[in-house]
Amino acid sequence: MSTVDVSDPRGQRWGTRRFSLRGRVTLLAAACVAGAVALVSLCAYLIVQSNLYQQLDDNLLARANAAVNSPQVQTQLQQVPGAFLASADLKIGQLNGWTEALAYPQAGSPPPVSQSELDVATGRSAQSLRTDQKTDTRVIALPMGHGEAMVLALSMAPTQRTLNELAVVLFLVGGAGIVVAAGAGTAVARAGLRPVDRLTSAAERVAATGDLRPIPVSGDDELARLTHSFNTMLGTVADSQERQRRLVADAGHELRTPLTSLRTNLELLLSADRPGAPSLPAEDRAEIETDIRGQLDELTQLIGDLVELARQDEPREQNERVELVEVVERALDRARRRAGEIEFDVTLQPWVLTGDNSALERAVLNLLDNAVKFSPPGSRVRVVLRPLGDGTAVVEVADAGPGIAEEDLPKVFDRFYRSAEARTLPGSGLGLAIVQNAAERHGGAVYANRAPEGGALLTIRLPGEPG
Repeated sequence: MSTVDVSDPRGQRWGTRRFSLRGRVTLLAAACVAGAVALVSLCAYLIVQSNLYQQLDDNLLARANAAVNSPQVQTQLQQVPGAFLASADLKIGQLNGWTEALAYPQAGSPPPVSQSELDVATGRSAQSLRTDQKTDTRVIALPMGHGEAMVLALSMAPTQRTLNELAVVLFLVGGAGIVVAAGAGTAVARAGLRPVDRLTSAAERVAATGDLRPIPVSGDDELARLTHSFNTMLGTVADSQERQRRLVADAGHELRTPLTSLRTNLELLLSADRPGAPSLPAEDRAEIETDIRGQLDELTQLIGDLVELARQDEPREQNERVELVEVVERALDRARRRAGEIEFDVTLQPWVLTGDNSALERAVLNLLDNAVKFSPPGSRVRVVLRPLGDGTAVVEVADAGPGIAEEDLPKVFDRFYRSAEARTLPGSGLGLAIVQNAAERHGGAVYANRAPEGGALLTIRLPGEPG
């Protein structure tokens, strides 16, 4: 016989679909209450059953003792125990152990007799108490002397009826409790999962529309903390997207000018090489080629800085111990090779932090290159690494250049910002932005001011500890 796989297109079988979280909470609440109700009902039933049977046995034993001690009463035929005359609700009889004869009231029916009752009558047993399954009665036998025993049998039907009624009541009450618990579980799940539903809707909205607006937060419980964390994540994603948009827009603006100039110069060279076109003078051609090389260098630096900014925006999973003195010394070695006549006055004190060696070295190198670019030949650049005594240290780079105008101080670390004095010098306008990015990634900050030497004083402040 062939079989058919009834899996849906997503590979999920119809019979194995999972409950929703709300359904599972409701089911868990109902199951817990059902278990508790079942346990309590069972204990209550067993306790009541034991008490009722004990009361039945106590009553039967008391009546049996009274029957044994009751006086003999003369009837028309014979003398019989007086208990025979007051036994309308039970079966009673006088058993002779040797003849196995059972005397009982003529108006009644005989009690069931077994070997247990015969043993009591013959003296082999002091008492017998058992349940007769055939007649559904509780049977007791007590000795009367002279090889006889008094046998009483009391029906268990009233007790069983009471227990059956109790079982029905417990079942109905337990069922009602389970239904109420399921309803309460549903209400609690709906109220408790409402923030989760809002988070789900927000996530679906972000996936569908890219809308990163935060969702409302109410309360101060764990779900409210989850919502706060989700809103923080949305804010981080929105900030990242905004930085990317600004970077792309600024990069497009900055790339447009050198690319336009480069295209114009290339078209001019190509048109001069066409047949019949007037030739360019050697001096003009050399000037155009020099412009092209300069524009290519500018594009190369701009693209490199953009790549560095994009790399620094990536999350870092691992950090390492950073000896800041070694970082500054490596940056100084690289800066000296292209500093020309510029000298460096260096004062370094040990400082250690956890972070990215290469990013910090690039930041310090950018400060040094910026100082070299604006310093006049033969001047000195002062480089200082010193702790401030508050758990942070500063790397200060001061030059003897023209300095930074007051109106430019708040903007020098912005991407692609170039002051009026810097627009005639090579550069992409991203060097100090890279410095700020690296400092903030390490929990620090950057500052720009005027140096005592008259030039610019640029500072990186970083947390850490003395080395």
